[in-house]
Amino acid sequence: MDTDLLWKTVLGEIELSVSKGNYVTWFKNTCLVSIDGDNVVIGVPNVFIQNQLEKRFQSLLAEIIQKNGIDNPKIMYKNLPVQQPRGVEDEDIVLPQAQRSQKPPSGSRAVAGITHSYRTGINSRYTFENFVVGGSNELAYAACRGVATSPGSKYNPLFLYGGVGIGKTHLIQAVGNEINKSNPEKQVVYISTEQFVQEFLDAIRYKKNTDFAGYYRGADVLIVDDIQFISGKEKTQEEFFHTFNALHQANKQIIMSSDRHPSDIPTLSERLQSRFGWGMAIDMYAPDLETRCAIISQKASAGGFDFSADLVEYLAGVIKNNIRELEGIINQIVAFCEMRGVEPTVDIAKALFGKLGGRPRHFSPKRIIDVVANRYSVSVEDIMSPRRDREIVFPRHLAMFLLRDELHLSFPKIALALGRKDHTTAMHSVEKISRELSLDPRLKSEVAEIRGLL
Repeated sequence: MDTDLLWKTVLGEIELSVSKGNYVTWFKNTCLVSIDGDNVVIGVPNVFIQNQLEKRFQSLLAEIIQKNGIDNPKIMYKNLPVQQPRGVEDEDIVLPQAQRSQKPPSGSRAVAGITHSYRTGINSRYTFENFVVGGSNELAYAACRGVATSPGSKYNPLFLYGGVGIGKTHLIQAVGNEINKSNPEKQVVYISTEQFVQEFLDAIRYKKNTDFAGYYRGADVLIVDDIQFISGKEKTQEEFFHTFNALHQANKQIIMSSDRHPSDIPTLSERLQSRFGWGMAIDMYAPDLETRCAIISQKASAGGFDFSADLVEYLAGVIKNNIRELEGIINQIVAFCEMRGVEPTVDIAKALFGKLGGRPRHFSPKRIIDVVANRYSVSVEDIMSPRRDREIVFPRHLAMFLLRDELHLSFPKIALALGRKDHTTAMHSVEKISRELSLDPRLKSEVAEIRGLL
């Protein structure tokens, strides 16, 4: 069995099952070391990641590995540590060799002291050349091109926002790659908000606040992904506020992405909301059919496959709103065909993804609320009421999540459908269910059941 192909397939399915932050932090740098019968050995960069996989994702890994041909897998881990460079203290967590190519900003001190194995850096495969431009993203593309040409001089900060998996991360990292290519002397720092928060907490814990501040404020270009996750973190917001001010005052470029406009991020301080709107905030939409077809053809070609027009059109109809999921199903069909030595066809795609493409999208918000209420044996009136009993609150949160995920309603419309005046409740509910889905296989099964009923 080709372990590389198998692990590529497993990671493709995991990427569709967990949040982007969880995938990048816990799974991206893993590998499949060996398979001996039902014994599966997974390589991890350090014991910290191993502990998290064992505690939070063991059942998910077992389920997906079993689905790919290994019955009742017994999962074990092998720590593949990287040698520490001289001068790094034992308490420091060191960046893997492949990620240490990103040079520290000039003037920063003891940068290794706040470097972590889960800092990912910029992915070299995200470039402007392989980004497919369509009506939903052409303004964002043009703005990013402008920033890459003259960083810090216009559109500062640049703020991209929109739904999950529509290409925000690709675009903001493409800016970083373009600047690295044309201005290699500039220090480009890319970080997810989840990683920024964790590093800030570690800087406090290990008394390395000066190193932390020096690292980020010494950047020429700071790219922050998923800035909405700074919501509710007062100390982190204060630190980011000072970092933002220092960079902006020095005409350094700041680029951020979020799933919503700055004014819609709950508990974000007013001063940060104001600063995030100083430059240009651009809304990105789900791609249209033609753009999805172009994306599929490009991704397939990059994998060495020439998909037929019928296959491309079929896959474009399976996933309509999420480019990341679209890329995931392309990876799966390519890996499936490579492992079996066959050419990809519409029939194979239907066998693999028929259930995804067969779900009707014409049902109403009322239909979703009715199905959820019936599934959890509560009345629609209770879900719509202000009652806070746990047996009612959970179905209410789940209904809000499905209204967002299935019908892509705005948060104000979700609040209105559930009889709420404040749409921040809908935001918190959607985030809560999304987070729990990546941790609780039983909830994932229940949501799949409800989707089937719909």
